[in-house]
Amino acid sequence: MAPKITVIGTGYLGATHAAAMAELGFEVLGLDVVPEKVAMLSEGRVPMFEPGLEELLHKHVAGLEGSSGRLRFTTSYEEAGEFGDVHFVCVNTPQKHGEYACDMSYVDTAFASLAPHLHRPALVVGKSTVPVGSAERLAARLTELAPAGEGAELAWNPEFLREGFAVKDTLHPDRIVVGVASEQAEKQLREIYATPIAEGSPFVVTDYPTAELVKASANSFLATKISYINAMAEICEAAGGDVVKLAEALGHDDRIGKKFLRAGIGFGGGCLPKDLRAFMARAGELGVDQALTFLREIDSINMRRRGHMVELAREAVGGGFLGKRVSVLGATFKPDSDDVRDSPALNVAGQIHLQGGQVTVFDPKGMDNARRVFPTLRYEDSALEAVRGAHVVLHLTEWGEFRELDPAELGEVVAERRILDGRNTLDADRWREAGWTFRAMGRPRA
Repeated sequence: MAPKITVIGTGYLGATHAAAMAELGFEVLGLDVVPEKVAMLSEGRVPMFEPGLEELLHKHVAGLEGSSGRLRFTTSYEEAGEFGDVHFVCVNTPQKHGEYACDMSYVDTAFASLAPHLHRPALVVGKSTVPVGSAERLAARLTELAPAGEGAELAWNPEFLREGFAVKDTLHPDRIVVGVASEQAEKQLREIYATPIAEGSPFVVTDYPTAELVKASANSFLATKISYINAMAEICEAAGGDVVKLAEALGHDDRIGKKFLRAGIGFGGGCLPKDLRAFMARAGELGVDQALTFLREIDSINMRRRGHMVELAREAVGGGFLGKRVSVLGATFKPDSDDVRDSPALNVAGQIHLQGGQVTVFDPKGMDNARRVFPTLRYEDSALEAVRGAHVVLHLTEWGEFRELDPAELGEVVAERRILDGRNTLDADRWREAGWTFRAMGRPRA
């Protein structure tokens, strides 16, 4: 008989995982302590933009017309404990205020709330990104608090979701990593992930610490690659080189690869920056902080890119922002998302605004979230209206629709035909042919 699954925490990670587990054929109960979120998900609606997720919810949420009925939501830990054989913990682990370290309060609360309701053998699977050593501590806490005692076992199964591709990454992962303490836990997880394993997804079995470290080290490696090409962009600008051609040449080396070698204003979002800093903080606690000293420079390079874009914009408008209209195309930290957490695009827009610029922003999906973060910026509902009267246009989030914009059409409404490409994805020749002064980070001026 197939195990029944609960998902504790129904944010970006949890809602996606719950819907995906239902798609794989399991009976699923999602839990969240926020009643409004439970009500929204129960109606098949999601509180964030993620391609394909709402369609998957409609396919499986109980009570919706034509659904499989395999997915329900609740606010009751008691109901979750009675229902589930396998419990996935998917709550948030934000950065502590004023510190680099990870805030484990949501994870600790989830375990403390669930464990007293585990009266029979169960597997609790952590998916949240946590500092190495957390799983061992939580396993002991679980045994202590659960009426089932040692029958309540822990496994760690880190997530590797990319915003904009979360549904695909859950149903067809490029790898499945499980940190387990018994063959029984491994067997249960192989059963749950039987479909992607059969399709060829590698299944990597480790101990707790290694499973925790895989996520931290993967994000750190990715951040390093992004900041490396951005450091090369700085050198290219000083030496008159072209970072796009440089990246192309590097990418042909199989040892390096082409992905994430596009220079620009750097990375952001709710995961990569805070995970990088939490990894450094944990290394310090373990007494091996020197092993990750280089990550401080990676973080510094990344943040420096934002300031550099502000300087390029200031130079473009003649040395000062007062009385100048600046158009910003993009507010989210990446395309195919409405997430503006630690968004480089919105950070640049905010800095220019604080320095006296009249900033107008357009983003295909992130406008509402951007308004909540920076209500004093001006927002328009189209790229054409956003650039109207602009003295400089900044392309800061690489949405596909921005690559399709007509430079001639936009040129008719701007005050000055100047554009700065902060993502190195626009066709420079096309914009220059339409009479624009075009500049991209790490590339020659002409």
